[in-house]
Amino acid sequence: MANSENSFSDSEIAVIGAGVMGEALISALITYGISPSKITISEKRKERADELMARYKVANSDLAANVAQSDVILLVVKPQDMPAVLSEIKTSIRKGVLVISFVAGKRIRDIADQIGTSANPVIRVMPNTPTLVGAGMSAISCCGLVTQDHRNFTLGFLGAVGKVIEVEEELQDAVTATSGSGPAYFFRFVEAMVDGAIALGLSKEDATTLTIQTIVGAAKLLDQSGDSPTVLREKVTSPNGTTFAALNSFNDSAISETVAKAMKAARDRSQELA
Repeated sequence: MANSENSFSDSEIAVIGAGVMGEALISALITYGISPSKITISEKRKERADELMARYKVANSDLAANVAQSDVILLVVKPQDMPAVLSEIKTSIRKGVLVISFVAGKRIRDIADQIGTSANPVIRVMPNTPTLVGAGMSAISCCGLVTQDHRNFTLGFLGAVGKVIEVEEELQDAVTATSGSGPAYFFRFVEAMVDGAIALGLSKEDATTLTIQTIVGAAKLLDQSGDSPTVLREKVTSPNGTTFAALNSFNDSAISETVAKAMKAARDRSQELA
């Protein structure tokens, strides 16, 4: 899926952090049309670095050297590791280099202050793990130094592996609570359905198959039908039927309030990480 109009095709790109999301972003860059020879990771774990170099044909370099040669820097580290990483790269980063942060809770202004320069455009992104399978959801926020080319590049490579929206930075914590942490809510619900099916007498294997295919099919129907979740729910809910009984049980357990409370907890934690 090479992009002939990609103005960053010759840029050197550093990916700082080579965990699950770091790997997903490497895949996104390559899908977008960036040559693996232009991508360098900084990963201290030799086994992990060797794995990614073999799989994607990217290079590995120590942090300072990687940052010094790069035109774009993707920060994909844990929030608690961010201060140390920014402290280390601030002596190596060149003016004008685009910094894209995928670190939950870390504000653009704080990143710029810790780098120690006002000359670097910063884009804050909240992605999610389905990016790994080309079905990601990301939201970006940009500082005033970000150009349309910067924006297009970021929207482009993230859009190559999912959907992207742009929001005001003050809404990033809400995005974290919705799409960033959202896949885990979904996985937990699947676990609960499997457990419920087993309690009704099904084998674990059959319970898992039935649940996963039901969830995948429902998601596909929601994505492709053009109907809202409410309309789809109403279409399969006959008065006083089996689905009606199950949904009433959900409502009696205050499902909307439970989910909203969980999302608020995620939002609040995101704010605490700032």
